[in-house]
Amino acid sequence: MEIFGYVASIFIGISLGLIGGGGSILTVPVLVYLFGIDAFLATEYSLFIVGISSLVGSFSYFKKGLVDFKTAFIFGVPSIISIFLTRNYILPLIPDKVFRIGNFMVTKDIFLLLLFAGLMIVSSYKMIWKRVETIPSQNNNTPLAVVEGSVVGILTGLVGAGGGFMIIPALVNLLKTPMKIAIGTSLVIISLNSLIGFFSSMNHIKIEWNLLATITAIAIVGIIIGSQLSKKIDGKKLRPAFGWFILVMGIYIVIKELFF
Repeated sequence: MEIFGYVASIFIGISLGLIGGGGSILTVPVLVYLFGIDAFLATEYSLFIVGISSLVGSFSYFKKGLVDFKTAFIFGVPSIISIFLTRNYILPLIPDKVFRIGNFMVTKDIFLLLLFAGLMIVSSYKMIWKRVETIPSQNNNTPLAVVEGSVVGILTGLVGAGGGFMIIPALVNLLKTPMKIAIGTSLVIISLNSLIGFFSSMNHIKIEWNLLATITAIAIVGIIIGSQLSKKIDGKKLRPAFGWFILVMGIYIVIKELFF
């Protein structure tokens, strides 16, 4: 199954480079179901893979002047604080056996995967049916952006996903950021969130660095390919199709964890 995992790692990077987000939502399922890594460890690995890949992907946007560091600061700081608190104080509080439904025991791994599946389903809705458009307003919605940054940090800390599907709409609608700059800024925020989350909690687990470095390198190749393809293919047209794929994956996780 690992060979399929490496192939999937390329597509994680391609989606990040092509549509500016969404690829990170695939990382945990790939690690759990194709590499056989337990869910909690997968969230930690995912933070590193997504963080490094997004950092590499943000370089091309930075060179084009499509990164707004002031906006990244407004959104990123509360997000970073939330992810640090979540990884170090909230996750350790989740018991190995969360609750029981009849004869079925919901363990910590199952709970995290079900939470992740729910996030995938919400993400797919945003990709399939929601169009990100700037809402005309004279008001500065910075406080709302700070709140959403905190929410993104909590979700990133819990499930190891970058949260680009929440960050980009927030930057466009709340902070009135142009779409291309929102994508570049989102990649910077995702990379900071993920890497700080990873390094703040890496001492609590044993990491297979060879495997992690290999998957990350393949994802980086994918994001470079995706960035090149974005010059020829309109990523916005691919978002709905990718959204349907994410929806199917989310439903699959729910069914597999609850019934098999």
